[in-house]
Amino acid sequence: LTRPTRLVFTQRFEPVPEAEAVVTVIFEERGGFTTLEARERYPSKEALDGALASGMEKGMREALDQLDELVASIRG
Repeated sequence: LTRPTRLVFTQRFEPVPEAEAVVTVIFEERGGFTTLEARERYPSKEALDGALASGMEKGMREALDQLDELVASIRG
């Protein structure tokens, strides 16, 4: 695992602009594998509920699946 080990960014959801979140992604090496932990901080429960209603969980799963495929293709 090399730097950066942490990414922090602001994420907005088009259908629900008030559902803006501060996202922190942490990469750590554990037992020879790189793990990814993502934390999202919303300004209110209503903003979180709006983000969840927008389908963001499905989108995040799809994005992580694509990342997994990319890493696998780089490894060969």
